[in-house]
Amino acid sequence: MHNDRITIIATLLVIGTGSLWGFYWLPVRHLAANGLPGAWGTLAIVAMAALVLTPAAIRARHRLLRSSPVALASIALGGVAFVLYSIGLVYGRVAVVVLLFFLTPVWSTLIARYGMGWPTPWLRMLAIVVGVIGLGVVLGADGGLPLPHGLGDWLGLSSGLLWAIATTGIRSQPETGSVGAAFVFALGACVGAAVLAPVFEPLPSLAIEAAIPAFGWALATGGLWWGLSMVCLMWATARLEPARVGILLMAEVLVGVVSAAVIAGEHLAPIEIAGGLLVLSAGVLEVWPVRTKRPATSEAT
Repeated sequence: MHNDRITIIATLLVIGTGSLWGFYWLPVRHLAANGLPGAWGTLAIVAMAALVLTPAAIRARHRLLRSSPVALASIALGGVAFVLYSIGLVYGRVAVVVLLFFLTPVWSTLIARYGMGWPTPWLRMLAIVVGVIGLGVVLGADGGLPLPHGLGDWLGLSSGLLWAIATTGIRSQPETGSVGAAFVFALGACVGAAVLAPVFEPLPSLAIEAAIPAFGWALATGGLWWGLSMVCLMWATARLEPARVGILLMAEVLVGVVSAAVIAGEHLAPIEIAGGLLVLSAGVLEVWPVRTKRPATSEAT
C-alpha cells in the first residue's frame, strides 16, 4: 500500500512538472528576444537554478557524495538533454520540438531492451513502430524527406534521445537524493549550455536597463522550472519506470501545443496533428502492458 501511495504521488508530480514545462517556451523566447539569444538565455536560466539550489545541495552533500558515479553522470546528462530542448524552443516551432522530444518512450524501450536486458512486451515493440511512423509523418508533412528540417528539429530529437539515456541511468541507480540530483542536473546543464552558447550565437552585450529584467526572468525561470520542478521530477523519476516518466511528461505536449497556438499563433497542419497523435499513441501502447500486468500478479500471489 505504501508503494502504491508513492507511485501515485510520483505520477502526479511528473504530470504537474510536464504541465509546467508546457509553458517553458515563454521565458526562453522572452530572454532570446531581449538580449540573450540562442543558448545564452538558457545558460543564464540554469546558472540561476544552480545558484538557487546550492544551499540545499550543501545540506545534502553527504548523501550526494555517497551517490553512484553512474547516477550522477546520468543526472548531469539529463541536464544537457534539457539544455538541447531549451535551445530547440528558440530555433524551432514549439509544437514540433515538443513532439520530437516526446519520442523518448521509443528510445527508452529500445535502451531498456537492448542496453539493459529488461523484458519487452510485444505492445511496447508495437509502440516503437507506431512512434517511428508518427515521427516520419511529422517530419515529412511538407512532402519532403522525413528528416529534421532545421536546427530546432535536430535539437528536439537529440534531446529526447539523451533524456531517455539519462532516465534509464537514474532509474538503475535510484539512491541519489532529489535535491542533490536537481543540483547536479543544473550543473550538467550549466556545462552543456556554456559549451553550446558560443557555438550558436556570439557573446551578447546587455545594457544595465536590459540586464536587470533579464536577471529577474532568469532567476524566476531557473528557480521554478529548473529548481523546484526538477527536485520533484528527480524524486519521481527514481521511483517510476523510465518509459512511464516519458509518458506522464506528455502533459507537456498538450499544454505546449495549445499555448503556442493561442499565444504565438503557431498552428500544426492536419498531417502534423496526425503524426503527433501517432507519437502520443505510441506512448499509450508503451505503458499499457505495465498497467495490465498488475492485477494478474496480485491474483497469483
